[in-house]
Amino acid sequence: MLGVDQAEAAMWRAGVSKSGPTHHAAYLVVGALAAEQLALGHDVIVDAVTGPEEARAQWRNLAAKMDAELKFIVVDCSDDRIFQDRLAHRTRHIEGFPEPTWEGVLRRRAQFPAWTDERLTVDSVNPRETNVQAALGYLSAAHRPAEL
Repeated sequence: MLGVDQAEAAMWRAGVSKSGPTHHAAYLVVGALAAEQLALGHDVIVDAVTGPEEARAQWRNLAAKMDAELKFIVVDCSDDRIFQDRLAHRTRHIEGFPEPTWEGVLRRRAQFPAWTDERLTVDSVNPRETNVQAALGYLSAAHRPAEL
């Protein structure tokens, strides 16, 4: 699995200025790593918000270039109270990378266009096992995605 936040944090630790376009650069770095893995015949999972259309287009373009199948899985939380509580108590242990705030989540959420790509949406309020089974089924079968 390749994580965009981990790539961005590594850039900051290496001395790249946070005032630069490191978020975009992190997507490009992860895209390059994903392309290399696809070229080797491996499957790739990218952990990224992929909210802006430009980010979504990057993954579509990469899949087309590499002749790879692309499947989006969107993890949502249908209960904002639970989502806010989880954020307040979460620690991902990404050295040098701040945890998002609820205000930041709301700001970013308002900026993102609605999804139009085929995708599976899972609700993190559901039991983990339910979501994992849905994701595995979506990744392994040629069926239309469902909303959980």
